[in-house]
Amino acid sequence: MEMINNLPDPVNFRKDEIITMLLKEEYGFLPARPYSVTATVEQNDNNFAAGKASLKKISLCCKGEWGEFTFPVYYAAPKIGTSIPCFIHLNFRDLIPDKYQPTEEIIDNGYAILTVYYQDITADNDDFTDKFAGVVYPDGVRENDDCGKIGLWAWSAMAVMDYALTLPELDHKKISVAGHSRLGKTALLAGALDKRFYCAFSNDSGCSGAALARETTGETIKNICTTFPYWFCENYKKYQENVESLPFDQHWLIAANAPHKVYVASAAEDGWACPKNEYLACVAADGYYKKLGKEGFVHPDRLPTVGDRFHEGDIGYHMRSGTHFFGREDWHNYISYINQDD
Repeated sequence: MEMINNLPDPVNFRKDEIITMLLKEEYGFLPARPYSVTATVEQNDNNFAAGKASLKKISLCCKGEWGEFTFPVYYAAPKIGTSIPCFIHLNFRDLIPDKYQPTEEIIDNGYAILTVYYQDITADNDDFTDKFAGVVYPDGVRENDDCGKIGLWAWSAMAVMDYALTLPELDHKKISVAGHSRLGKTALLAGALDKRFYCAFSNDSGCSGAALARETTGETIKNICTTFPYWFCENYKKYQENVESLPFDQHWLIAANAPHKVYVASAAEDGWACPKNEYLACVAADGYYKKLGKEGFVHPDRLPTVGDRFHEGDIGYHMRSGTHFFGREDWHNYISYINQDD
């Protein structure tokens, strides 16, 4: 693990300085948070999951200095009273349940879940006149440090958090954000920017997410900026040809989630996401958590193997078998990690 000794170290920086650098050089600065969030229930199935839960489709109307934007959110909650922990899940589809969201199992474990279909916020392409992108960039043009689509999706997770805190049945201290792949990157960014989350869960987020950019064997900054430049701010392109000039690395994003918990999941056969570098980013973020008096990343002095699950610290991790996917094994690990604090 000698590689981490040569990484830029966030320990001597304040959290606001870390976030400013990440936003200025990689993700871009997000629109202002809404000053008003109101909900309208559009559909209500009170007999969801064999009557064990309710499922609502909600229109969330957000008003801010940029204008007004409304998007749908799905809310499934078990009928078990109050103090219910909850996930805010940024998903690739608006299906409930979904292959990436085993909703009934989540319900059976005593959790509620608020689901956002990410393209209801803005399309996953370079059109910056689409939906919320068009509200904040009316002419579709961004400055070099304005956020890309990942920033806009992260903004939506924080807006949903505003709504979640109005629901009396939820445990407001145990609301976490979760996402897979590009939406795992998004979950980490939302967690870094919003201290109200209990934990940010990143599933197979790879390059520009949980995985260190230096010495990667998977996707590179050049790869990702060539294929998905609209996910990031324009400034990020500066580092395509020279990753060593990057003044930070992705362990800074993990560290920026402090003081709340953060969790990184890897898949052994997901080479493009570079599981080794996802793990090493957790190792490298450990010092920042400890600086704040937190229990950082508790792990053995070796690289992970399939079946490893490190849940003792405020940085959690597991590695499962298989490829790039968000499955039941991942969800059960996340739930187990949260439950250990009960």
